[in-house]
Amino acid sequence: MTRRILLAAFVLPIALPALAADEPLPIARAKSDFAITADPNAAAWKTAKPTRASIDPMGKDQGLNAYDFRILWTPDYLYFHFTCPYDALTLKPNPDTKNETYALWDWDVTEVFIGADFNAHHRYREYQVSPQGEWVDLDIDRKAMNGPSAVKWNSGFEVTAKIDAGKKIWYGAMKIPAASVLKGVPGAPARNEAGLKFRMNVFRLAGKGPVNGVGPSRSIVWKKIGNPSHHTPEVFGEAVLVK
Repeated sequence: MTRRILLAAFVLPIALPALAADEPLPIARAKSDFAITADPNAAAWKTAKPTRASIDPMGKDQGLNAYDFRILWTPDYLYFHFTCPYDALTLKPNPDTKNETYALWDWDVTEVFIGADFNAHHRYREYQVSPQGEWVDLDIDRKAMNGPSAVKWNSGFEVTAKIDAGKKIWYGAMKIPAASVLKGVPGAPARNEAGLKFRMNVFRLAGKGPVNGVGPSRSIVWKKIGNPSHHTPEVFGEAVLVK
């Protein structure tokens, strides 16, 4: 696994041409804000259509480690839910769910990279949740990266997770304040609204690890990167808030 670059080196990825543009992923509006739950059968998640993520960064099918994610929005929040079948989990001993967990990416985790500035692809935010409910959030500037500053940033997002060992599936959820994505973006509204677009990719690190001393053995992504590094914003997909 070569994804981990954050505070050790933060090497810029190989320059890549943008992939052919896809239609933006439509994100449905929730009826109202709600307390997040990892339960995929909860009423709130029923209104969100699952999206499949099934390839590695180079586009190779990942079979049974494919997963589904769902997204909803309200004016003040973005809501994400993840359903992640697994064959093996790499979990951090002595998990801390109250404080931010640095280097959470060295363990099983789901990640959302999202930005609202289409004129500054190097600026975006990163949110992670583990099967044990650990979390980390980061403010990313690929042109002027300051690791301690990125980690010190606090989005105020909420997470929850649960592991169903019998079914070998783990579930995770995030509740991300809209302001944490939109603040500081020129011309962006203060709150979410229909028609608003984001640049985004969704990732999962999974499997028995570590490999080469770093992280779980597989990276499963929503949009093909064509580069081992998840931090390749030039090829993020797009999502749009719909009514």
